[in-house]
Amino acid sequence: MKRALISVADKSGVVPFARGLEELGYEIISTGGTHKLLAEAGIKVTKVSEITGFPEILDGRVKTLHPAIHGGILALRNEEHLSQLKANRIGTIDIVAVNLYPFRETIARPGVSLQEAIENIDIGGPAMIRAAAKNYQGVIVIVKPVYYEQVLAFLREKGDVDQETRFKLAVEAFSHTAAYDSMISRYLAGLQGEVMPDSLAWAGEKVYDLRYGENPHQKAAFYRDIMPVRGLADAEKLHGKELSYNNIIDAEAAYLLVQEFAEPACAIIKHTNPCGVALGENVGEAFAKALAADPVSAFGGIVAFNRVVDRETAQKAAELFMEVIIAPGYEEEALAFLRSKKNLRILRLENGLKPKLALRTIMGGFLLQESDNEELTPDSLQVVAGEKPKAEEMEDLIFAWKVVKHVKSNAIVVAKDRATVGIGAGQMNRVGAARLALEQGKEKCRGAVMASDAFFPFKDTVELAAFYGIKAIIQPGGSMRDEESIAACREHGISMIFTGIRHFKH
Repeated sequence: MKRALISVADKSGVVPFARGLEELGYEIISTGGTHKLLAEAGIKVTKVSEITGFPEILDGRVKTLHPAIHGGILALRNEEHLSQLKANRIGTIDIVAVNLYPFRETIARPGVSLQEAIENIDIGGPAMIRAAAKNYQGVIVIVKPVYYEQVLAFLREKGDVDQETRFKLAVEAFSHTAAYDSMISRYLAGLQGEVMPDSLAWAGEKVYDLRYGENPHQKAAFYRDIMPVRGLADAEKLHGKELSYNNIIDAEAAYLLVQEFAEPACAIIKHTNPCGVALGENVGEAFAKALAADPVSAFGGIVAFNRVVDRETAQKAAELFMEVIIAPGYEEEALAFLRSKKNLRILRLENGLKPKLALRTIMGGFLLQESDNEELTPDSLQVVAGEKPKAEEMEDLIFAWKVVKHVKSNAIVVAKDRATVGIGAGQMNRVGAARLALEQGKEKCRGAVMASDAFFPFKDTVELAAFYGIKAIIQPGGSMRDEESIAACREHGISMIFTGIRHFKH
């Protein structure tokens, strides 16, 4: 008789799976809650303790760690190993269906204690999974309920599972335990304040395959962090086809930008850079101001709001061809109207989510850094030239400073009345970025403010700003030539504010 060991934390689908195996003549072995569930369903099931001749001990910490279990899993199906099993009265185990204690769900609970987390670190489960995966040629290993029907179909039709499928299931099993261990190590390292340990395992689970990556010839997929960290992968898609690779990158950029503001905000993104950002008394006003900043570039963009979208705003926004709209919510009439746009992806994601870490791959490695979540207040600013800006000017300066953080370096943002007037992104020199932003704004720049993501190496940017009528500049400071820029500001009657903080974005 063939035997299947079933011990699962996720019990979805396990009863019909076990019943199917029983009908095929398998002896079912199980533990704890799984044994109870299967027995109550009328399935004949044997306790692991009956196989090992040893009771579960230490509050269930030790139950499957026994030669009668691991010998039956790890034995090669050859004469030597089988004779050793026979000599030690150990039977083979042909299927291992195991998934692990809910560690992620445990640490996601508010106020969970370290001891609770530790008790949800599975020991026997990973050991059985790894043993079965190592011996996949003789043992079928299943770690996800989604595979139950596939395995049953093979067994019913062919009496066995082919080696290709066994290998695929083994790879899935090793990935499963690796992801589980990475989650535990990251959680425990985080408790001691170590976010960048000497060894780091970063795991994810696939959300879905993408049609392609940045370009049609590139394969791509969307993954969710294995840790219980909320983000764009948790956005609810209310309408439209699946997001593309570029949609996902741009949607996150738009979402994170509007999260900078407590006031109603709108950001329109193209190729990860904002082409229009604004605040308003309501989302409708914010959208109108953001669109007016650069209506040409806004075509085909990603639009984000940090407030519930009303019908009037939805109607105005829908006049623009958009790829994606993302907001914390939509009024019923607004959602119905937006859904009439066939190709528009509509996403809902709560406000207040900000990443703590940013990971970026390079050839043969990856880079990890803290996310740029630095907050700025008027009290932390240093006026180094001109008069202290008035309240409205200071609002515009802080607004522009928050926007420039989300623009690719070298970056310049020109703003007026809490809306962008011009944006210069990703230039090889700072004055070039300034020229792009100022030429975009033209006459609107007169009386506006300017933000720079990094210091001015020369006074040329100040002189260009003066030509266009900029009245105040906010920048980090810290250049060896700061005095030249400060002197130029004084000469042209421009206020200059140092933040002491740089916002490079590569």
